[in-house]
Amino acid sequence: MTRATFPGGVHPPETKWTAETDIRPLPLPPRLVVPMAQNLGAPAVPTVERGQAVARGEPIGKPDGFISAAVHAPSSGTVTGIERVIDAATGRTTAAVVIETDGKDRPHASLPQEPRPWQSLDGDAIRQAVADAGVVGMGGATFPTHVKLTPPKGKAIDTVLANGAECEPYLTCDYRVMLAEADKIVTGLRLCMRATGAARGIVGIEDNKPRAVEAMRRAVAGADDLDVRVFPTKYPQGAEKQLILACLGREVPTGGLPADAGVVVQNVQTACAIAEACVRGQPLIERVLTVSGDAARAPGNFRVRIGTPLAALLAEAQVQEGYEALILGGPMMGKAQFTADLAVTKGTSGLLVFRRAAVYEGGPCIRCGACVRHCPSWLNPSRLSILGESFLAGNLDAVDTAMEFGLMDCILCGACAYVCPSRRRMVHLIEMLRGERRKALERRRERERAQAAGIQREVEKVAD
Repeated sequence: MTRATFPGGVHPPETKWTAETDIRPLPLPPRLVVPMAQNLGAPAVPTVERGQAVARGEPIGKPDGFISAAVHAPSSGTVTGIERVIDAATGRTTAAVVIETDGKDRPHASLPQEPRPWQSLDGDAIRQAVADAGVVGMGGATFPTHVKLTPPKGKAIDTVLANGAECEPYLTCDYRVMLAEADKIVTGLRLCMRATGAARGIVGIEDNKPRAVEAMRRAVAGADDLDVRVFPTKYPQGAEKQLILACLGREVPTGGLPADAGVVVQNVQTACAIAEACVRGQPLIERVLTVSGDAARAPGNFRVRIGTPLAALLAEAQVQEGYEALILGGPMMGKAQFTADLAVTKGTSGLLVFRRAAVYEGGPCIRCGACVRHCPSWLNPSRLSILGESFLAGNLDAVDTAMEFGLMDCILCGACAYVCPSRRRMVHLIEMLRGERRKALERRRERERAQAAGIQREVEKVAD
């Protein structure tokens, strides 16, 4: 076992209460609400109408550009409308196709009846199958997977990492998938290697999951080009840049992507979805997630159709009434929600419900340096948070100054806020600065487009 790791990081209580709970299929709900915004990038565009009958796996949303992902009907039934629903990731609204299920779960005629020999697929065929299936990153980032499998020109990929770290407290869905579907993960890993031209595949797991390590090592036994590597348990080991550094000793450059370090990283559930898409032609219409927290009498790991209302999960986990905190994802990087009127998406890795919400009154920075020592990205989070406060006070130059201090290198892991004795809202302030940076870039692009359009009009006048 390798003991390589990354600098910084924290050790929050693991609270993996559902680690020994088998994956249970959630009964098909009578109503599915399928958002079109289920990926990083442009939301899909609905392709169905009210009153239309749909079958399981039938496309109901087409990608709107390259960085976008298709959406499919999770079950058979009738489209009862296209509504505006809350996007849990952003708090804004997005279009969603509402399906009244018929209980038959009838498959669409286009779905293959028999498995396909994936060994005959070339890179283009793999990427097309993954795109057609609407596969996105299932660790939470939801980046369209076919884009990840299309390295930029001039970027040679030599390694594919299957991310089984699952370093967030409470979450155990990836762990249970590794125990139950190790061979499928390996198939997905090999498909990624074939698509990217990588000569090596590695499964990365934290050392608090010895049974998963054993399962994955059995699955790769005898393969010279596959390996399982084990790392000390430390948050955020599952972050792409930290996993690459610990596993390969390579640093992703500022503003760069894993491809700049010759690596593609895929979550283990994403690897399963890739295998399903290429071998069985199945679109991404379900996933495994964890429901946990002290308000759940029956926490567990559930296989759930995309679009399932959270109410169905809360009922299955016997969540007590009167809970105060609802979090989608893990407690460190998940998003606290103000309503349970939401649906499961491709990126929903967990649903945490707590009887009492943790409320802290943040104070001024006391210059202790704890956030600097624990930052896995070698940043000064305190400095960035102070610049965030300065921006809120009217200093518009604070965003540019924050860029000089590595604003975009922050991975928003929350380690700084976790160790801060003053309970400063550092992640919130840094995320606000990043949002302002994106707004400034968009305004600049708009000006450039308007200027280009004006120049074009002048050229056309001269030509006339």
